[in-house]
Amino acid sequence: MLESTIAAIAPLHEAAMSDARELHGRLTKPAGSLGALEELSVRLAGLAGSCPPPLPGAPAVAVFAGDHGVHAQGVSPWPQEVTAQMIGNFLAGGAVVNAFARQAGAAVTVVDVGVATPIPGSPADPQDAPAGGAAERLDPAVPRLVNASVRQGTRDFTVTAALTRDEARAAVEAGIRVAEELIGAGAGILLTGDMGIGNTTPAAALIAVFTGADAADATGRGTGVDDPTYRRKVEVVRSALERHRPDPADPLGVLAAVGGLEHAALTGLILGAAARRVPVLLDGVIAGSAALAAAAFAPDAVGAMVAGHRSAEPGATLALRRLGLEPLIDLGLRLGEGTGALLALPVVTGAIRVLHEVATFDSAGVAEK
Repeated sequence: MLESTIAAIAPLHEAAMSDARELHGRLTKPAGSLGALEELSVRLAGLAGSCPPPLPGAPAVAVFAGDHGVHAQGVSPWPQEVTAQMIGNFLAGGAVVNAFARQAGAAVTVVDVGVATPIPGSPADPQDAPAGGAAERLDPAVPRLVNASVRQGTRDFTVTAALTRDEARAAVEAGIRVAEELIGAGAGILLTGDMGIGNTTPAAALIAVFTGADAADATGRGTGVDDPTYRRKVEVVRSALERHRPDPADPLGVLAAVGGLEHAALTGLILGAAARRVPVLLDGVIAGSAALAAAAFAPDAVGAMVAGHRSAEPGATLALRRLGLEPLIDLGLRLGEGTGALLALPVVTGAIRVLHEVATFDSAGVAEK
C-alpha cells in the first residue's frame, strides 16, 4: 500500500496553475491585492488540475492518538493516562477541537494507533475495540472512534528504536487507509489532528533529522514545561539522535527509530491525500514533523500541503521553512488536536471562492487601469 500510494503522487498541474494566475489578472481587484491567498488558490488549482479548483466541501479532521515510551524520561509533567482520557473528551464533544469543528462544520474522526491505556467507554484491550468501519457519510455532529492500534505505545527511544520498521509501516498505512476512507465518504479537504502525551519530543527528533537542526533548536516546551524539564527534553532528543543516527534518506527508518505512532499515521494521511489530489491542511508541530517525513517519501506530496498556522513550538517553523510553506495564521497556538488547522479552514475556502465568484473586469463592466 505504501509503495503504490507514493507512486500515485504527481507534481502540480502547470496548465491549471497558469490558468488560475491568468484568471486572477482579470478579476475586479488590483493585481496581487490578495497576497498569499492568490498563490494558495493557484497551488490548489494545480493540485486539482482545474481552474477554479473545487470548493473544499465536507471538511474532515482526523485526530491520530498514541502514547510514547520516552514519557518515562520525564519529558512531560502530564500522566500518560491523559491521552486516553482526552480521547474520551473528544468523543463526548467537549474538547477545543470539537468546538472549532462544530464552527467549521467539520467531521471529527479519532484514530487510536497506539494508545497505552484504556479509552473511557471502550474495551480494555484495543484488539477487542470496534474498528469503526468505513464511514458511509461524514457527520459533523457525531465524533467517531476508529481502532487502528499497532501497539500500545512506542518503546523508549533513548533505550531502543521506538518502533520496528514493520510497525512504522503499519502506522503509515493506517493513515493512508483513513485518508482513503474519508475521501471516499465525501471529504474535500483533510485536516490533521493529534493527541499523545509527550508527543512533541519525538516530533522534535523527527524535525532535527529531516532539517539537520540542532536538538535545542528543534525542541520546544510542549505543554509549557519548566526549565529543568525543558533541558531534560533537549538532552533526551540529542541522546536519541546520537544513539540511532537515523538517515533522512530513509524516512521509514527515521519514523521507526525516533517517531511516534501518530506521527507515522499522519505521514500516511498526508501521502494518501496527495495521492488522491485532495488538499491536507496541516495543524502544528506534530503535523509539521509528519509532513517532513511525507516529503521524504514523496517530494511532490508537498503540493497537497497547506500550512494552517504557525505553532509556538520552534520546530514547527523549522519544518515549514524546509517544506517551503507559509502559515495562514499565526496566533501563538500550541494546543494541537487540529485546532489551528480548523481555524485556518475559512481562509482556504475564501482563497478558492474568489476564483469561483468574483467578477472579471469585462463581465462587471469595470475599467482596467
